[in-house]
Amino acid sequence: MHDSINDRIKKGEKMDESIKDEIRALLNDLESDRIERTISTTNTDKFGQVICAFANDLPNHQMPGYLFLGVQDNGEVQGVDVTDDLLKNLAAIRTDGNIQPQPSMTVEKVSMEEGEIVMVKVDPSVFPPVRYKGRIWIRTGPRKGVANENDEHILMEKRRANVKSFDSSPCLNATLDDLDLRLFKHYFLPKAMSDEELEADNKVNRDVRYQLSAFGFFDMIHNCPTNAGMLFFGNNLRRFIPGAYIQYVRFAGKDRSGDILTEHEFKGNLCTALPELDTFIKTTIANRRPIPVSALREESVVDYPDWATRELLMNAICHRDYTSHGPIQFYQFDDRIEIMNHGGLYGRANEENFPNVNDYRNIVVAEAMKVLGFVNRHSRGVLRVQKELVANENGEAVYDFGYQTAVLVCEKRSPLGDRMTAAAIANGYLTENDKIRSNSAISDEKPSQKGTKKGTRKGTKIKVPVFPSKIVEDVFEALKINPKARLSWLADNLGVSERTIKRAVNDLKELGYINPEHSKVKGVWQLLK
Repeated sequence: MHDSINDRIKKGEKMDESIKDEIRALLNDLESDRIERTISTTNTDKFGQVICAFANDLPNHQMPGYLFLGVQDNGEVQGVDVTDDLLKNLAAIRTDGNIQPQPSMTVEKVSMEEGEIVMVKVDPSVFPPVRYKGRIWIRTGPRKGVANENDEHILMEKRRANVKSFDSSPCLNATLDDLDLRLFKHYFLPKAMSDEELEADNKVNRDVRYQLSAFGFFDMIHNCPTNAGMLFFGNNLRRFIPGAYIQYVRFAGKDRSGDILTEHEFKGNLCTALPELDTFIKTTIANRRPIPVSALREESVVDYPDWATRELLMNAICHRDYTSHGPIQFYQFDDRIEIMNHGGLYGRANEENFPNVNDYRNIVVAEAMKVLGFVNRHSRGVLRVQKELVANENGEAVYDFGYQTAVLVCEKRSPLGDRMTAAAIANGYLTENDKIRSNSAISDEKPSQKGTKKGTRKGTKIKVPVFPSKIVEDVFEALKINPKARLSWLADNLGVSERTIKRAVNDLKELGYINPEHSKVKGVWQLLK
């Protein structure tokens, strides 16, 4: 009965008495844990928690849950003013990035005799646990709450029963020792969980395997990391997933027959490679430079907008087929950038509905990249990329799906900088030598590696922080990752006493790494370097 209501409305059937009777039966079923009623239209947090709980379907009803707006707790219809904005705001909860993974849901206006109400239908997730703002919400009877460890274990069992993707499959040759657990604890967890959840985990000294498993990074049945766990935290990633790297090549000229000016492989795990790529795009690929437009004013121009290029590359990393042994090809020519990604369009996405319809080949990778901030709101990235490229006069990125097992996207170089440079020369603000320096090919430097002590960039020495002890350095790195960290959290995660943490913090203040006068402002550490 419940499944037919929304389908019949969507097909355009007249709201006859039988459908109204079914809806009224739902409204009056006060004992059901699949029904939530509210008269509020603005409590987005509450709506997100309810949708998350229905998607988790802890009781395993394998049936949808319903959120009704404009209905009192006792089932009486009060009615609300159902506007287009209200329906759009409710529908946006699915894609605003707060609920991971995305739930399957629909939003409908229903006209009853007493007034109009809104019905939100939420289907059980195939990939639980689902989190809203980092927390797992569930239904226990007619009430919702945050999942405990046993609840989370049940949801993970459901996920394992449903998951068939490569990234969620066990990497059978790997062990826990093959993961960089420090990256997981100090880089990923503070971004994925709330401070309260982290503190609770630390108090019970929860096994790291269960923590990894909660995010799809560890397979408890086979007692080994998943492929996603290796992708994000693997110490020797290519030993287990040979094609998991990005190959950058700068060619002279406009095709691959030209000389190779520089090349580099981004081959670390994603927790280290993604920030490195982010910096590389901003500092090298974008080619940002000031050009005088008058005697007193300059304007900054770029060949490639860094956010757009970053988004194209992150999409390739997120959606690629990791069973392929070939790398992502990130090739730069004089007039364009090409990104070749193994794996064609996946699932519901095809050439006709791209980019309006999205699907995920790597659901765990997509979730983790969203947590780390490298993937933005779903289904909107490509549209924003095109808008930014057009604004910078690059023209829209061109997608080629003709390779069947791969996707090629081409981003053209903007002529804006060349045109402005020519105008500046004509007006006497620049010389021809300035033009040569401005448009020179990228030097054959390689991006400096994270942690490198003696790296150079065009002859400039990289400044490396100097710390009096390892624990002081560890505390500083932890604070950069989690600026809201408490002393107790630092002590638990670094395996030392709070007294030791306090001494390290005092050292950082004396060395000028932490503001000595106001070390914390509104709970956030004020780091100066």
